Amino acid sequence: MLQKELVEYIARSLVDNPDQVQVREQEGEQGTVLQLSVLQEDIGKIIGRQGRTARAIRTLIGAVSAKSKKRAFLEIVE
Repeated sequence: MLQKELVEYIARSLVDNPDQVQVREQEGEQGTVLQLSVLQEDIGKIIGRQGRTARAIRTLIGAVSAKSKKRAFLEIVE
């Protein structure tokens, strides 16, 4: 739950349309998959230059999930 809220907070801070941010959790075999969806016009802000922003978000999720001992993965849905 903490990971979902973290992704939602970061994404809402980055995009122009924060009310259109949706994060869904799916339990998988390997861990939790967080599916982040934003408007098409905001997808570039989430991914960032050469994927740096997305990589940074994934790093934060990895740190939080390591602390809670439950793996989580970020999937950006277009």
